[in-house]
Amino acid sequence: MPNPSAPRHNGKQQDPEVRKRNFEEVAQIFTKEEAMAEADRCLHCKNARCQANCPVGVQIPDFIALLKEGKVGDAVAKIMETSLLPAICGRVCPQEKHCEGNCILKDRFGSVNIGMLERYTADTARKKGLLKAPQTAAPTGKKVACIGSGPSSIAAAAELARAGHEVTVFEALHAFGGVLRYGIPSFRLPREVIDHEIETVKAMGVKFVTDVLVGATEKISDLLGQFDAIYVGSGAGLPTMTGIPGENAVGVYSANEFLTRINLMQAYKFPQTDTPIQIGKHVAVLGGGNSAMDAARCAMRLGPDTVTIAYRRSAAEMPARAAEVEHAKEEGVQFEYLVTPKEVVTDDKGHVAGLKCTRNQLGEPDERGRRRPVEIPGSEFVMPVDTIIVAIGQKPNPIIAKHTPDLKTTERGVLVLDEEGRTSVPGVYAGGDIIRGGATVLLAMKDGIEAARRINAYLEGKK
Repeated sequence: MPNPSAPRHNGKQQDPEVRKRNFEEVAQIFTKEEAMAEADRCLHCKNARCQANCPVGVQIPDFIALLKEGKVGDAVAKIMETSLLPAICGRVCPQEKHCEGNCILKDRFGSVNIGMLERYTADTARKKGLLKAPQTAAPTGKKVACIGSGPSSIAAAAELARAGHEVTVFEALHAFGGVLRYGIPSFRLPREVIDHEIETVKAMGVKFVTDVLVGATEKISDLLGQFDAIYVGSGAGLPTMTGIPGENAVGVYSANEFLTRINLMQAYKFPQTDTPIQIGKHVAVLGGGNSAMDAARCAMRLGPDTVTIAYRRSAAEMPARAAEVEHAKEEGVQFEYLVTPKEVVTDDKGHVAGLKCTRNQLGEPDERGRRRPVEIPGSEFVMPVDTIIVAIGQKPNPIIAKHTPDLKTTERGVLVLDEEGRTSVPGVYAGGDIIRGGATVLLAMKDGIEAARRINAYLEGKK
C-alpha cells in the first residue's frame, strides 16, 4: 500500500561552501532506497492531476508504478513515449508549476518528488544500459529540416523521426543543445547529460549538423528546395538591455554573453580554455528570473567578494524558481529588492565604478497581475560594483526573419503563426522561444511536439 504521509525525500546536495567554488552538479541522484521510498508515496491517482498538468503529457503514475516494481527500463520507456529528454527534464523542468504543483498530496503531506524520480529513472536506466531509442515507423520518403538544436527542435526532430521522416537538425554553433548548453550552467545540467540525450535522438536516425547559421549561410528558401517541411526552433538569442546611461561601459555584460562564455566556451577554466572572462570584486545582476539566478551563481563561482541581485519588485513577485533562489542564497548571493537601475557610473577609463539606483514601492497591478514598481522620490543611491550583468529578458533571434521577407513577425520579433501553427511561409512551422519570446524547456518541447504532429499532417497531404 502507498505511504503518502511518509516524509518527502529531496536527496542530498553539495555543501554550499564547497559548491560555490565549483561547477559540479549541485543535486545528487537518489539512492535506490530513497527512490523506492519516494515512489511509495505516490497514490497512483486514477485521474492524475500531475499528468494532466504536464505540458508533454508524461504518464507519471505509470512510470512511478513501474519504477516501484524495479522495472527501471520499462519505467524510462514509459516516460519516453512522450518525452525524449527525461534526464534533462528531471533536472530543469519547473515541476512546482506543473506536475508537483498539482499533486494531490501537495498541501497535506508535500508533493511526490516527481522531478527527482524522473532523473533517477533516466540516469539509472542509462548506467545499466536499459535506455533504448524508441522505434521509428517505416520511411516515408519525406525530408524535414529543424533549425536550432535546443529543446524545441530536439523534441520536434524526435517526433518526426518516430513518424518515419528523414530529419536533419541544423545548429549555428559548434555544439548541440541550444539554450540547454549555453544558457543553463553545468552545476544544474551537466554537459554529459545533454550529450547522452542527443545521442538517443541520433539513434533514431536524426542527423545533426553544426556551424550552419540559417538566414546567413543557408536561406529558408534554399532549404525549402531540399526539404519537404521546415521547423524553426532557433530560440531567443537577442538580449534585452536596460537602455540606461553608461550601459556600454567596460564591465557590463548581457546575461546571454556571460552565460554563453561560461557554459558553452568554459571561460571559467581560462587559460586552460581559449575564452577569457573578466569579473571584478563586486558584481550586480539585474533581473529576477532564472537567467538572473544562473548568472549570479556562475559569477559567485568565479571568486568575487560579493554578488548582488537587484530586482525592481519584491521577493514575492520574483519569477525565478523558488529552488534556484534558495540555492543562490545558500551560496552567498545577496538580494536588493525594490530597486531600479538608473545609470552606470564609470571611472576615467570607461570601466564600471558603480550603479546608481532608486528605491521603489509597489503600486497597482500591471496587465499580468504583478504590482508595478513605483520609484520613491529622493531615494537615489549608488551600489559600489565593478561588474554588471543584465538579465532582464531576451528577444527572438532576428536573423532568419531578417533574411526571409515573407516570414511575418510581430513588433516583438516573434514569428506569427495561424491557428494551425503555420508561419506565413507554406511548409514552415515554428515553436519555442522564437514564437514565445522566452519560455521554459518544457513549454518549448511541447511546441516542438505539437508542431511535429502538424507537420506530419501536412506531409500526408503532400502524398
